[in-house]
Amino acid sequence: MHINELFSLKGKCAIVIGGAGKIGLPMSEALLEAGATVYIASRSKENYKPIIEKFKQKGLDAKGITLDQSNEKSVNKSIKIIKDDGHSPDILINCGYSRPMKNFFHDSVENWDKSMEVNARGIFITCRAFGNEMALSRGGSIINISSIYGMVAPNMNIYENLDFETEPDYPFIKGGIISFSKYLSSYYAKSNVRVNCVSPGGFFNNQPKLFIDNYTSKTLSGRMANHDDMKGVAVFLASEASSYITGSIITVDGGFTTI
Repeated sequence: MHINELFSLKGKCAIVIGGAGKIGLPMSEALLEAGATVYIASRSKENYKPIIEKFKQKGLDAKGITLDQSNEKSVNKSIKIIKDDGHSPDILINCGYSRPMKNFFHDSVENWDKSMEVNARGIFITCRAFGNEMALSRGGSIINISSIYGMVAPNMNIYENLDFETEPDYPFIKGGIISFSKYLSSYYAKSNVRVNCVSPGGFFNNQPKLFIDNYTSKTLSGRMANHDDMKGVAVFLASEASSYITGSIITVDGGFTTI
């Protein structure tokens, strides 16, 4: 097969949960540019409407869908809408994430529970619902977004003299996503549904200079991730170019986890 065909997503249908976010947006854009029909899923239309408008200005025809990943009825309804549109889900990117623990390690048990209700519950509901749908079609690709902090402990020195740090639920969930994705890759192998993880490093988001300097000093690349860094890995894992890859974790971290 020609290399352009291997990476092409023409005729494929993708759902990007959290597709209006800083990680999901470039991934949505990349899938659209590769030829896929892309549904940007969010709990609120207000989140995806401006993104869809920006894509249209670029000649990219994205679709929006309202979905609560922690609600099984909402997820099943979204699948029905997609099928009623004449599509069958081929690609799922799971990058929706709720971060209720604003007081970090000192936050309440109730906010820990809220995180589990949305994040842990959500990854189970969406992967099972879309995975089962893909299994009926005998093929598909699920891409779950983990983090470097699902692989290694946060380096707390990075946050010294700053008023924020990494929440305790974040590595708990992100580490679990990796293990759960490996489980799913085994479970769905018989149905030719591949399941892989992407573990991004820190994404530039106008953070304080002190944090940026602290963080980039820990990377081999000497910088934080940007919009375009998320695009290639999304198309690769969604396409036939990665047809022999499942149960894997691809780090996009500028070498942060290497040091």
